[in-house]
Amino acid sequence: MEPLSRRNVLKAGALGAVGGWTWSPTGSVAGAGAGTDPRWVWDPEADPLVANLIERGDVPRVNELLRTWKKNGQALPAGLPTDLRDFIEYARQLPSWADPGKLATAVEFNEKRGLYLGVLYGLASGMMSTVIPKEALAVYYSQGGADMKDRISKTAKLGYDIGSVDAYLPGGEMIVTAVKTRLVHAAVRHLLPQSPHWTKVADEDIPISQRDIMVTWHSLPTTVMRKLNDWKVPIPAAESAAFLHSWQVGAYLLGVREEYIPNSWAEADSQAEQVLDPILKATPEGNKLADILLNLGADVDAGLLSKPILGAFTRFMLGDEIAGWLRIPRELVWDPLLRTAWGPFIAVREGLLPFPLAPKAYWLFDEFLRKAALLFLSEARPISIEIPVTNR
Repeated sequence: MEPLSRRNVLKAGALGAVGGWTWSPTGSVAGAGAGTDPRWVWDPEADPLVANLIERGDVPRVNELLRTWKKNGQALPAGLPTDLRDFIEYARQLPSWADPGKLATAVEFNEKRGLYLGVLYGLASGMMSTVIPKEALAVYYSQGGADMKDRISKTAKLGYDIGSVDAYLPGGEMIVTAVKTRLVHAAVRHLLPQSPHWTKVADEDIPISQRDIMVTWHSLPTTVMRKLNDWKVPIPAAESAAFLHSWQVGAYLLGVREEYIPNSWAEADSQAEQVLDPILKATPEGNKLADILLNLGADVDAGLLSKPILGAFTRFMLGDEIAGWLRIPRELVWDPLLRTAWGPFIAVREGLLPFPLAPKAYWLFDEFLRKAALLFLSEARPISIEIPVTNR
């Protein structure tokens, strides 16, 4: 892998004015760092290892063996190549700063806010991913783009596992999910540059940089917390910090350097304002992925999870501009209903307002929350995250 090709140097110059890395590592969980732009940092530990597995033809056997590795505390299966076994044993260790108390409090937060989280992971984070250009291109042209329902299920599994009762405990699955996802990222970095379809449209030589991972990271916890704050959901400070902590640990297990992981919500917002907010835009590939995501509900419920209603919630959560990019039509009933009744609904649900004479909208919203959370989180079970050997 060439760290800087002429193509990337030219792009760096063109993007420097708007995309240069100015976020300080003093705001990270490490508290210090070199300040290197993560656009030029990938995964020097996993990338050569997985490239070798692919070139040696070991991946089918590895995938078969790793299907049996499901729980955090479970021993690795016998028969894995020694270099892969050594890497996984190293990569599955929690960072020294992981706080068991905070991780336990994060479970309380997820239990209280599970319905909101399911909808936000699906319709805020999930739909936002389709207007993150690099992510949309990488997903569409990699093997995952060939079966988007399977691809979405694997993404949903991350949200499901990090929110489970024993997420990082021996009986949970978040560590396994994160390490397997890290291996998949390394495989995509090796394979996508060999795709003539991806190379025609990509403005980079190697996909999924550490900056790209943090962009996606911000589309998840940072976006979720922004929306919960916008909705004025009362969240105790300890639970808010714990939710962030669970995702900080998740970023570490995905191979992100500690100097890039924000140490507070203020720092997360600061970083997101630089790397996420300005880069959102439509792509043909992203629009196709969005259409697939909006159609997921059609397989489950023809009413509250229909494409028009999922589209209306997407517009409400992400705004008119992004909805326009994704060609989501306006809904004459649901658009104004969400604008006028969602705030009071949240206030009633949180006990901040007395329940009025049960307007139908409140029942509809509550049913939507339940069904959408079930859709976007139940898609995760059961699923096997496996190393790809081909592109789309």
